[in-house]
Amino acid sequence: MKKRISIVALLLSMTVLLNSCGVMFGGSKYNGTIIAKDHPNAEIYVNGKKLGNGTATSLFPRNQALTVELREPGCETKTQTFAKAFRTGNFILSVLSWGLIGLAVDLGTGASYKPDHKNPAVKKVSTKDFTFTVDAPVCK
Repeated sequence: MKKRISIVALLLSMTVLLNSCGVMFGGSKYNGTIIAKDHPNAEIYVNGKKLGNGTATSLFPRNQALTVELREPGCETKTQTFAKAFRTGNFILSVLSWGLIGLAVDLGTGASYKPDHKNPAVKKVSTKDFTFTVDAPVCK
């Protein structure tokens, strides 16, 4: 019985200690919606993987830039890269509340980053949801 209580206590401790502000309030991934502006038939590729036509939604890792390609017959391929930004406020809270463990968890999981929503083509819907609008490719 004592061994079982020790295991439960250890698991609960790990759950509390191995989290941080970034992981708890944003996670290591975000939900991104990509919209091909004025081109509902354009194929949307993100980091080389086809996600859909016109509008596509998927989970993306916070610690990577997003490279979006729009392809449509009779049009030039349009490529746009969306940069990541550092989540300064979350980072400070992680360090203050969780110390070096929180810092390591946030940096290791990528939770200390977010899409750079200062870009006018990126709209922050919530901490975990972003919308990316890609302008139409040039068509012949």
